Amino acid sequence: MRHLISLLTVALISQASASPADAQRIEKSYQTALATWNAQLLSTTTQDAYDKVWATRPDASVAAREIWENISAELDQEWTIAPAAWFLRTTPSLLANNAAGVPMPIFTSQNEAIRKAVETYHLKSMKLMPICSALASVPDPRSLTLLEKIQATHPDSKTQGVAALGAAVQLKALGDDGEIMRKRLNYLRKAIIESSEVEINGNTVAKLAQDELYIIQFLTKGRVAPDLIGVDAADRPLALSAYKGKVVVLLFWNSNVSDAKRVVEITSAMATKFKDKPIAILGVNNDSTPKLRALIADNTVPWTNFSDPQNRLAEQYRIGTWPLVYVLDGERKIHYTGAPGSFVELTAAALVAEIKPSITQ
Repeated sequence: MRHLISLLTVALISQASASPADAQRIEKSYQTALATWNAQLLSTTTQDAYDKVWATRPDASVAAREIWENISAELDQEWTIAPAAWFLRTTPSLLANNAAGVPMPIFTSQNEAIRKAVETYHLKSMKLMPICSALASVPDPRSLTLLEKIQATHPDSKTQGVAALGAAVQLKALGDDGEIMRKRLNYLRKAIIESSEVEINGNTVAKLAQDELYIIQFLTKGRVAPDLIGVDAADRPLALSAYKGKVVVLLFWNSNVSDAKRVVEITSAMATKFKDKPIAILGVNNDSTPKLRALIADNTVPWTNFSDPQNRLAEQYRIGTWPLVYVLDGERKIHYTGAPGSFVELTAAALVAEIKPSITQ
């Protein structure tokens, strides 16, 4: 009996400690630590200094677990919507190797619990906009289903518009066939009509929708990718159009993304594998120029890069998710858009195989 009372007391104390203030404190503490770490990383000029700072990166999984402990027992309460949105935005990129050594998301079940809680308890909440934005950030058919339900049934037209924008972004991962494109355009139209002035992370819905329309018009499979003109890390002129006739793996990346080391490893391996093939690995990197120069100097990054610290080129391609890869044929026609990985290499290899060898006289 005494043991049972003790357990009940612990549970009550745990529930009492859960609060919006605690969630805000955890999130703010992590964001402050991350900003400090980013500033330190940008100030490094050698690979050794970079590695030392990188090793001190704040662990987002620790903050995520703290947030989850704070909100998990009260997902039916409306105050948990904001921290749940942060959790949805932050955790999909947090990976750990499974028994077979394959990297897998850590918080899959928790994210599914949040989606179910939103559908069960908060589908009509007037505070859903952050959830809609978070659901749009990582391709997932379950998130798409929930966004489509919100845009169709929510009592607030502005929330419907934000959800419609999220659904349009999610549909981008499903391909470019006619029916999917029709739905994307309809959702973008609804987003602009209903929520054009709503701000999401510093941008209006109208601006974000216009970016998506630009991607549909110029950056979808089968389109000729816009030329990029800039400079490399040594301040020498560099242009995407200079690689005409070659397959191009165009990688938008930086050294601050959570899986940067894996991106560097697989891209370096691909550069080595295709060394004697008509293929170019071309990066667009928004690290500071000294940082990029240091990575190239010690051969950590053995491929050519645009130096784009002001994000001018990344903005031209409307890059919202880092890292991102385009695979282009010799005429700059887009054949793949997505994350680095095996599909990039398979697409590039298939395009190289289609190139006819020139006949020398």
